[in-house]
Amino acid sequence: MLVFDYNARRDAFFALKEERMHGTRLTRPMVKDAGKLRPVTWDEALDRAAKGLRAAVDRKGPSTFGLFSCSKATNEVNYLAQKFARAVLGSNNVDSCNRT
Repeated sequence: MLVFDYNARRDAFFALKEERMHGTRLTRPMVKDAGKLRPVTWDEALDRAAKGLRAAVDRKGPSTFGLFSCSKATNEVNYLAQKFARAVLGSNNVDSCNRT
């Protein structure tokens, strides 16, 4: 018999909310320059991430990358993840935990 414990669920929700609202949580992207973190715009952070991924693919080849997707995500999210891995990174190394 499955038992739904409302109080446990409520407590877990508020604990997560409290963690999200904690003052040390990052609220903007940061990049490391010369060993120091500095805040940047989202555009700069995404550009740097894209350049880093592209440099790694150019240096080691697309089969260097693999993408692991979550079975609890929607089909649409999993589709986008595999599309990104195949179309952008050029890798067919895509898997998920759907078998478990």
